[in-house]
Amino acid sequence: MSVRPIIEVPNPLLKTISTPVEAVTDETRALMDDMVETMYDANGIGLAAIQVGVSQRIVVMDISPDSEAQDDKAERYDLSGLEDEGVRYFVNPEITWASEETNNYQEGCLSVPGFYDDVERPAQCRVKFLDYHGVEQEIDCDGLLATCIQHELDHLNGIVFLDRLSRLKRQMILKKIRKAERDADVA
Repeated sequence: MSVRPIIEVPNPLLKTISTPVEAVTDETRALMDDMVETMYDANGIGLAAIQVGVSQRIVVMDISPDSEAQDDKAERYDLSGLEDEGVRYFVNPEITWASEETNNYQEGCLSVPGFYDDVERPAQCRVKFLDYHGVEQEIDCDGLLATCIQHELDHLNGIVFLDRLSRLKRQMILKKIRKAERDADVA
């Protein structure tokens, strides 16, 4: 396993719609293992393959309270009441149902480091996917799990959480990102 670089906004690759995985192979599992290592290294709770430059419909997540990034995650998210299910692997995930009821979570993104804002999404959803071994699964999600899977599925469809914000908020954040890039180029 190895840590891969995470691409950041405004990299145009993040606007790419990822392609389905034909079959879960050893190469697919090696990518997922690298993604988990990368996610933990960045203290994240979810990562889509496109965020490491691979345009495939793959997501890894770990929202359990006992994961490697527990302390950092506990500061950002309410992990109370979550079962310790460890890493979850989603290949070709597809939302088959979403509730009309919504929740607001303050979301962040490893591809937009340092920025957080409230995003409204369906409170529950059902997701069909292939697991780490290529076996078809379907699960019902709610709370942080529902929010996280929807956030990561957005990545697979070329959407970053900034796209879910008002135009004004999105422009303010992008302006700060461009300024930080200019400042870094000068240094």
